[in-house]
Amino acid sequence: MSSTVISHGAAHHDAHDHHHETFLTKYIFSQDHKMIAKQFLITGIVMAVFAMVLSILFRIQLAWPEKDFPILEIFLGKWAEGGRMKPEFFLSLVTIHGTMMVFFVLTAGLSGTFSNLLIPYQLGARDMASPLMNMLSYWFFFVACVIMVASFFVESGPAAAGWTIYPPLSAVPTSIPGSGLGMTLWLVSMTLFIASQVLGGVNYVSTVLNMRTKGMDLWKMPLTIWAFFLTAIVGLLSFPVLVSAVVLLFFDRSVGTSFYLSDLVVQGQILPNEGGSPILFQHLFWFLGHPEVYIVVMPALGLTSEVISTNSRKPIFGYHAMVYSLVGITVLSFIVWGHHMFVTGMNPFLGGVFMITTLIIAVPSAVKAFNYIATLWRGNIRFTPAMMFAIGMVSFFVSGGLTGLYLGNAALDINLHDTYFVVAHFHLVMGSASIFGMLCGVYHWYPKMFGRMMDTKLGYLHFWLTFIGAYLVFFPMHFMGIDGVPRRYYAFTAFPFMEKWVSVNMLITWAAIIAGLAQVAFLWNFFSSIWKGKKATQNPWNANTLEWTTPVEHIHGNWPGEIPTVYRWPYDYSKPGHDTDFIPQDVPFSETMSSNLPHDFEGNEEAIRIQNEWNKANNREIIEK
Repeated sequence: MSSTVISHGAAHHDAHDHHHETFLTKYIFSQDHKMIAKQFLITGIVMAVFAMVLSILFRIQLAWPEKDFPILEIFLGKWAEGGRMKPEFFLSLVTIHGTMMVFFVLTAGLSGTFSNLLIPYQLGARDMASPLMNMLSYWFFFVACVIMVASFFVESGPAAAGWTIYPPLSAVPTSIPGSGLGMTLWLVSMTLFIASQVLGGVNYVSTVLNMRTKGMDLWKMPLTIWAFFLTAIVGLLSFPVLVSAVVLLFFDRSVGTSFYLSDLVVQGQILPNEGGSPILFQHLFWFLGHPEVYIVVMPALGLTSEVISTNSRKPIFGYHAMVYSLVGITVLSFIVWGHHMFVTGMNPFLGGVFMITTLIIAVPSAVKAFNYIATLWRGNIRFTPAMMFAIGMVSFFVSGGLTGLYLGNAALDINLHDTYFVVAHFHLVMGSASIFGMLCGVYHWYPKMFGRMMDTKLGYLHFWLTFIGAYLVFFPMHFMGIDGVPRRYYAFTAFPFMEKWVSVNMLITWAAIIAGLAQVAFLWNFFSSIWKGKKATQNPWNANTLEWTTPVEHIHGNWPGEIPTVYRWPYDYSKPGHDTDFIPQDVPFSETMSSNLPHDFEGNEEAIRIQNEWNKANNREIIEK
């Protein structure tokens, strides 16, 4: 453990230098973790809107497969001639929607925003370990976003092989239009994105290990920091594997190698490739792909932990169990990837091993869900918009996680794997849960980011429309999947047994459109509040963590004088004997003699001696060493 202390004069010198920053160095190429967090957030919001529009476009196709919409031709041009979307473009929309949501919104937008904002703030650091690397991390991400969007403007169209880009569609440039230049741009974009994640991950881990303030040991860190720290470790270990998969895919596409290709006929032509296997790509992809689920979910769980404890006015239930469950998820996430491959003809013994590890990972996930419910139980709950989204996150995490028990069973998964049941499962447990975790973080830390408050009534409107809309979109898909309706299909009109689901598809599409319109309320609330929102106080939620000890006006270095020293854990809420229902982490035990408990002192003999003298003078029970 190390501490970073800066003199009062040095801090003023830093603040003075801050005034000489140009527009470019302050807002564009900033090295300040607070500004970089905003850059990640706003870029993530733009990508989310883009991905949401794509999803509504392909939902319209699924709901009214035989109908022409002339307006589509205006926006999509040759991909919707006569107002009807082409099948190959439908697959492109599904591909780019999935890619943007999983990687650009839920990975970079969520983790990039809140790791940057909260790690230095909550640990008591002036900034990240390497501000320059932090800036580069954002700009690699931004360029990756630009390239992915640019793929819509190439003649052959964007990538079209599903967000998992399985070969041979992704490995043979001539197989379909979306396998051409659009796929190449997808691969370049993802390589830059992974470079961004590795730079960020190294920074997050280094900052957590080396830059904690005095007194901030590991067991005094908020659960948010534990979540970001372990997420960064998972990313550093798994993302490079996808780079290796992408490099081999480049070779197959451009150099004539056969890592993933063998015995193929394309448009009547026999390809010369021999000896490769697309199953190799699946192993490499899912070795990242399943940890990626937790790279997305763990930060949302960390944010939810903080928001639920703060707004329940109670200590988080089972802090140590929550940390160990995060560690358990981190370790187990690397040994479950095979459950995505039960349908590949996997050896039944190996399938059994992956099935067991998949079911075991439900245990730490369940620990978190039970602990959230126990924290809420009999709490003095404040239903802020952030709290509503946090509770919504727990709801999606539970309801979506339960269906994972079915899909983790190999015998059931083989029947359900390529159906809408899987779409319903991962959109609830990963997509909706993580989005709600991200939104709860935005509403809760908005005052810290922008110095103003968001409108509460608009927040409630946003929550209820989005919450109800998400369940109306994804819950019916479970029943479609059980009936055998396959995913990724352009239309179901050729299958008589699926005709009964047309009306359900229409319901899902209308729910998606309404939930999409609800985001307009959020966007208005978010951007208008930056200038017109009510000015925030220093600690509007009466929270305990260190970020609320910094001034409302951002300064370079976060604290104007010395960094606060930490004395206690971050969840001292509603402590018996104290005159307020919260005690910030930087309040010494000598100032809270009437509410101190034996376990607070962690064996500190001097502190116990002082407390015992006070107890003796006030006829209180003596604490044994």
